[in-house]
Amino acid sequence: MRPDERMPQPKRTAPPKVSPVVLDGVRYQALHWGRSRGLGQNGGYIAAFDPATKRELWILKVYDIAYDDKMEEDVQDVFIKKMKAEGSRLAITDEDGRHYLVDPVTRTVTSG
Repeated sequence: MRPDERMPQPKRTAPPKVSPVVLDGVRYQALHWGRSRGLGQNGGYIAAFDPATKRELWILKVYDIAYDDKMEEDVQDVFIKKMKAEGSRLAITDEDGRHYLVDPVTRTVTSG
């Protein structure tokens, strides 16, 4: 490579590492690459697993990402940054600092 050539730079950093949360015998984890699973966006999903069998029970979209067709999609992805148990609910924070509360029993989401 010539000195005046630059290495291509990644468009964004990797998604944050989010520790799984076990609540009432179910393990919940952030699902970062939704599109690779046929979902509509890359961030904003959680998956529930049976810890004993490691079988996926369900997936829930916590928030929507509005993609702008004029921009590259990967720089628009917004991933889950933090997840913790808060009583019987999951408290989730995305990379933009927005907060959500998920009731895993009813699979409903409220902004928190």
